[in-house]
Amino acid sequence: MNRIVTLDEFILRRQKDFPYATGELTGLLRDIGVAAKIVNREVNKAGLVNILGFAGEENATGDKVAKLDIYANEKLIECLSNSGECCAIASEENEDYVPLPVLDGKSPKYVVVFDPLDGSSNIDVNVPVGTIFGIYRRKSNASEPATLEDFLQRGSQLVAAGYVLYGTSTLLVYSTGHGVNGFTLDPTIGEFCLSHPDIQMPKRGRYYSVNQGYYLKFDVEMRRYIDHCSDLNLRLRYIGSMVADVHRILFQGGIFLYPNTRKYPHGKLRLLYECNPLSFIVEQAGGKAVSCQLARILDIEPRDLHQRTTIAIGSAEMVDEMVDFVQRYSALPV
Repeated sequence: MNRIVTLDEFILRRQKDFPYATGELTGLLRDIGVAAKIVNREVNKAGLVNILGFAGEENATGDKVAKLDIYANEKLIECLSNSGECCAIASEENEDYVPLPVLDGKSPKYVVVFDPLDGSSNIDVNVPVGTIFGIYRRKSNASEPATLEDFLQRGSQLVAAGYVLYGTSTLLVYSTGHGVNGFTLDPTIGEFCLSHPDIQMPKRGRYYSVNQGYYLKFDVEMRRYIDHCSDLNLRLRYIGSMVADVHRILFQGGIFLYPNTRKYPHGKLRLLYECNPLSFIVEQAGGKAVSCQLARILDIEPRDLHQRTTIAIGSAEMVDEMVDFVQRYSALPV
């Protein structure tokens, strides 16, 4: 019988993989694990308490805010304040970054970005949702307050990233740049346990994921690629929670597309909170992630906290095929 390895134990074992860490990153990852357990509890009983539906307000990027969005956002901030290892957070739900109180004797070296509840518009119909997070080593002096520049770093500078999927089971998947590992929450002991070590994405898959209802609003090269997927008899699967759609292709292979449309000419998904962390995970598992203008997602220079981008992410060979279609059919130079 295999011995159970908990998230806390695994993080402590892997601490040596992070050369200049002395426990700070370990503490941060554990804080996120605690927050995920709390959010999971509320997601699972959302229909029994008054936290379904929208809160009657919009977030910094104009999206309607669900009540659970607010709850998850507050709990993540609260838990990330516990260890004193994080100096500030930036969230999809906040217009500006939020400095965290400094604990006595601490000089926090990290900032955290997150989407507290990706896919929250699906909560009312019991569709899987998730939390996405990324951790950066701050650029500013650790003895001074955090600055905007601490957050406006390329995804390639992430020191850790991951997501939590709240579904039929609750999974936490993360990487510190040394492969990808997945942990399933065992509700009987209240611990995340290693269930998917060293995740490797297939080079190809049988799925493509895109909101095909917007087909006529896509550029011609993207329509040609979608037609190509259909001609290959690939299966269209689209949940509407990016974290859930990407989770499927991480394990089964495939490609997830969110191109520009007339309404969103620069794309809709957030670079800092969604695309960078998930691209970091996918690349660590052997996949690829590029914008629909063919820039590697992790190389895009952020200009503001809520910058949007297009994305094609998934199995390496399928992303390469999409790139070929864009280069062949685009009316604009790429």
